[in-house]
Amino acid sequence: MASGPGSASCPGAAGALVALIGALPIRAHYSYIIRIAYSYAVRVATEHDHRPIWALPQPAGRKPRYTREQIADAALRIADQEGFEAVTMKRIAVELGAATMTLYYYVRNKADIVALMQDAILADILVPDACLRAGWRDAITAIARRTRDLLMAHPWSLASLNEAQFGPNAMRHFEQSLAAVAGTGLALPARFELIAAVDDYVSGNALHAVESLTRAKLAEEDPAMVAAAVAYGLARLQTGDFPQLSAIAAASAQAAESPGPPMTEAALTSQFERGLQALLDGLAARMNIS
Repeated sequence: MASGPGSASCPGAAGALVALIGALPIRAHYSYIIRIAYSYAVRVATEHDHRPIWALPQPAGRKPRYTREQIADAALRIADQEGFEAVTMKRIAVELGAATMTLYYYVRNKADIVALMQDAILADILVPDACLRAGWRDAITAIARRTRDLLMAHPWSLASLNEAQFGPNAMRHFEQSLAAVAGTGLALPARFELIAAVDDYVSGNALHAVESLTRAKLAEEDPAMVAAAVAYGLARLQTGDFPQLSAIAAASAQAAESPGPPMTEAALTSQFERGLQALLDGLAARMNIS
């Protein structure tokens, strides 16, 4: 009997499955066992299939109970509420009210789930076409703001989707970025450089903003920790090794408001806007964009 791709690596599992089916009464849980067998066969057959999930047909036959969009939405809800590490096939199945093995009828593995999650986020990053018909600066600003908004809404995505396969909305997002800078008159390599500079600023700013908000939340929840940290810092300033920080501390003691870094969402967003405009000013001057 011919074996499918990858079957040789799991003979024990395959044999156990066949034995299980053969041992059951002919009517007992028939459809459930068939679904398990089908899901196992799909996983074995696709073990070395690297095609993006969008290159595969949707489940055939009767109308699917779940769409890829519903599965992605469930995974995003779990990641937002419980963290990316909580996103598992079992947890998604619970969220959907389905059996875990049922998910394998729609996706091959967790990599497909991660790809769907990234594509769902990128769908929300897309800006209206009207934004792209403005000048290059307004267009790239609209994309930058929208991207940061979504990264802040899904902070775990900054470090958890690096291995996701790109999908249709990744292509649409890149197409919009290219359309935004199409009127700059720059050669293609320079347009790529412009897009990359803005992307780097947006992702870096979002990463630092998430960190600042996390620290601010922890400080609010544990004032004793803050007091201990301040006491330690003030003691270190007495060594004279930190003249710049000592000057700031002295100014803070006399100021009505702290001159420290922004720690609220509004202040961080304002800082982002100022930095973005400064970056675009510099890029326009350096690249001679009118």
